[in-house]
Amino acid sequence: MEKFRLAPVIAAGLAAASILLFGADPKAPDTSKALFDASKVWTVHLTFTAEQWEAMEPKGGMGGPGGPGGFGRGGGRGMGGPGFGPGGMAMAIAPAFLKGDRDGDGKLSREEFRALGAVWFNAWDTEKQGKVNEEQLRAGLGSSMSMPGGPGGPGGGGPRGRGPGGGMLGQNGRNGMSAMMGIDFEYVHAGIDFNGTVYKDVAVRYKGNSTFQQSRGSLKRSLKLDLNKYVKGQKVGGVSKLNLHSNVTDAGEMNEPLSYRLFRDGGVPSPRTSYARVYLTVAGKYGREYVGLYSVVEDIDNTFAQDRFATKDGAIFKPSTGSLFGYLGDDWAKYKQTYDPKTELSEKQQKRVIEFAKLVTSGSDAEFAAQLGAYIDVDEWARYHSLNVWLANMDSILAMGQNFYLYLNPTTDKFSILPWDLDLSFGGMGGGTELSIEHPWRGQNRFLERLFQVDTFKQRYMARMKEFSASICRPERITAQVEETAAVIRPAVKEESDAKVARFDQTVAGEAVARGGGRGGPGGAPIMAFVGARAKSVAAQLAGESKGSEGGGFGGRGGGPGVNEIAGVMLRAMDLDKDGAVSREEFARGFAKWFEDWGGAIGWLTEEQIRAGVTRVWVSGR
Repeated sequence: MEKFRLAPVIAAGLAAASILLFGADPKAPDTSKALFDASKVWTVHLTFTAEQWEAMEPKGGMGGPGGPGGFGRGGGRGMGGPGFGPGGMAMAIAPAFLKGDRDGDGKLSREEFRALGAVWFNAWDTEKQGKVNEEQLRAGLGSSMSMPGGPGGPGGGGPRGRGPGGGMLGQNGRNGMSAMMGIDFEYVHAGIDFNGTVYKDVAVRYKGNSTFQQSRGSLKRSLKLDLNKYVKGQKVGGVSKLNLHSNVTDAGEMNEPLSYRLFRDGGVPSPRTSYARVYLTVAGKYGREYVGLYSVVEDIDNTFAQDRFATKDGAIFKPSTGSLFGYLGDDWAKYKQTYDPKTELSEKQQKRVIEFAKLVTSGSDAEFAAQLGAYIDVDEWARYHSLNVWLANMDSILAMGQNFYLYLNPTTDKFSILPWDLDLSFGGMGGGTELSIEHPWRGQNRFLERLFQVDTFKQRYMARMKEFSASICRPERITAQVEETAAVIRPAVKEESDAKVARFDQTVAGEAVARGGGRGGPGGAPIMAFVGARAKSVAAQLAGESKGSEGGGFGGRGGGPGVNEIAGVMLRAMDLDKDGAVSREEFARGFAKWFEDWGGAIGWLTEEQIRAGVTRVWVSGR
């Protein structure tokens, strides 16, 4: 037990020094309003023993540079993400293959690989002709890469998450891309000095999906703090849980805070934010190392629900699925992984999810339209979708099937939808400025397809889109917020490095950078460049002068960088009779050949072998 007391002692010893040296107020904020003051940059100092620091390193998944505990500065990918060359595409598509890992051992056996090929062919052969053409390969790859779910995982699963266990949750409650990489995030004991106030024995863990993968070789990783887990009643600013987001995908460091602000201004219940300089001490390893600027993000929990909905009795879910409200039967156990409830559920709450799933999956158009208002607040969902679509935020329900919460209100018995993880908003993940406002989702999504066909919803959605475009989404309003925020956080960015502040200045000015926020990369265009072009596109679509681009410009319908290319390569590699299509037999033979060529002679393939194999297929064409 003594090792869990060392970190708080270190924190207490450095608290006074941090106040004198860095000019912080001598205490933490005492209210949530003060804590989430957008003009504030707090000072947060985390302290760990060497054992605690090592224990926080997640088990499984891709090893980062240096391996566990090896997070030297400059060793990671820094501000960027995977590109769309052979290596980047291989990294992007490998998790789709690993969805076939049925036993959760982090690798694919011969039978698992064969079964994955069969599932993909059945799902992609949409015309049921016994063959797939290049367009179907492209659409299937886009769906498999961008739509969570698929075969494998406990309980089996179906194409694009339609079967039990088809969400992105894996074993042990992992979620999102990190789950597909086989990564577990475990809480460890630590000490925290929050602006001069010391909190003892706080629970800390890493968090994130793509942000974690992109920062795994550096110190700057996103964190979740739970002050109440080990010491009951411990809070900062009236809240017990906080998220420290690294914003490594965003060179401007403000996509997420400004997007949440936009949702809040539009009347959508959303987290509040501020900023923090984060320092790290690890006994014998790091001594008050400056990690960098983080955004402080309010957690969506019972405290959030009490503040926004005036009750803590509702149910909170964090779904990860490309088939939201898909019917999986009447047994709640088949839904639990997909919906990842964050609160204890009553039988009534479980049944409410299943009832709506039945309606979405099998109700007639007339039944769905008539009963929709009994399950959701239509105006609230119209507000959320109009803003999410205006932001072209594809790393959401629109494509990835994640990064949103559902709240089941006990008073109305209706579901609310709440935004989450908005670092790739403003056109990230290929959303682009031309995203269609009438068909914004990527791939197949029965729930959104049905929702957007209901006149009541569509009319309110389009009315909100028009209203917000003329008010809170005006480019000059958002650019003013960019300039205001930049003035607050630039000194903290400059402390990280000269190169970092140079990218920051370039991004704030609206100029694309080579990595982490550059046009066409995972981060999309800088805010200043995005909002003007997006406003023009939305105005043209509202006026009937343009249709926009369905699903954005990455994957899904219409393909995108890498997806088109790999689909063509697959066709050429598998189409043995050169008839322009791949039969079921050709597909199976192609998969069997890949298994052997990629190193499957030993009986299985690891993620590293899959990435290397995809790269070879892309380069060699076979």
